[in-house]
Amino acid sequence: MPLPELKFDRTKCARCKTISCLTKCQYMDFKDKDKAKKEWQKVINGEDSSVQEACTTCYACEEYCPYGNHPFYLIVEQQEKKGILPAPRPTVTMWVNQCQPVGKFIVGKVEEKALSYCFLPHFNTLVKGKLFDGIAWSVIFGQEFFCNAVYLHYARASVIKDRLPGIVENIKNQGVKELVCLHDECYGTFTSLAPAYGIDIPFKPIHYYEYLYGRLKELKDQIKPLNVKAAYQRNCSARLCPETDHYVDEIFGLFGVERVKRKYDKESALCCAEIFRMEKGPALADDVQKRNIDDMAKSGAEYCVFNCPACWDSLAHKVVKQGIKPIHMIDLCKLGIGEEQALRLPELAVEV
Repeated sequence: MPLPELKFDRTKCARCKTISCLTKCQYMDFKDKDKAKKEWQKVINGEDSSVQEACTTCYACEEYCPYGNHPFYLIVEQQEKKGILPAPRPTVTMWVNQCQPVGKFIVGKVEEKALSYCFLPHFNTLVKGKLFDGIAWSVIFGQEFFCNAVYLHYARASVIKDRLPGIVENIKNQGVKELVCLHDECYGTFTSLAPAYGIDIPFKPIHYYEYLYGRLKELKDQIKPLNVKAAYQRNCSARLCPETDHYVDEIFGLFGVERVKRKYDKESALCCAEIFRMEKGPALADDVQKRNIDDMAKSGAEYCVFNCPACWDSLAHKVVKQGIKPIHMIDLCKLGIGEEQALRLPELAVEV
């Protein structure tokens, strides 16, 4: 059976005046639009381009493109065709092998509305308390339900195209009608990546921010103002679903949390950069992380609110050194209804 093909329309790029996919890139210098246009045309034509080598796989150009024409997915496709490895081959091979479906389904008492843990054990810690009453047992987890978007970082679009239809079928076969994606990247997969390859999604993906906001409105009588300043750590896969960002402000608003104004937020956000350590070396990763965390501190943030567990693993222990308290969005919501933070750093001495 042939693999799904990317829905890319070169005529959209032909009429583009901004070349935002390159001119807005924070890791490539394409301030000259004419130069950017020529280089992007090389990518479209499948020719050798500096873009394919320089790409940090930060996902951002997916958000920058005003036409929704999937420039990042095209870059990944071209990287793979040309044998360009963004990370060392053993790392790529390890990731491809360790997340391969093995026929073992790890599920709870799955109902028509279910929670997806993807393949991230952090959610075993986070999914507790009143926020998840009535759904906590309806869970899917493991390789059989792994969204596979991580292979965008490793120039392995072929793995996604090969595995994702089966993953979708596995979820459908559990009888799921509505899937609350606790992993932001799963939501981005089902609402951006899958449609880009013509893969139908037979259930309704729900971003967990939308779910949390709905539950908090149901629990409004239990909300306690936190009245703190927080920096939001916007992860790479948020670029696939920027339409969910307003929930950050709405959830913060319920608790009196101020989303501090800073340089590296929203469209100008810096990701956790840990993937850069493997791809481009420690110098770039350390630089991006330092600029990001210094920006949080300069903005007066008391908290760093995380969306992605991988960002937590990369940055939580580092923001603490700047006197900033790390907390996952689910835990922030728990604090706001009088419950305790669940996901903590072992060495975290300061109570949040």
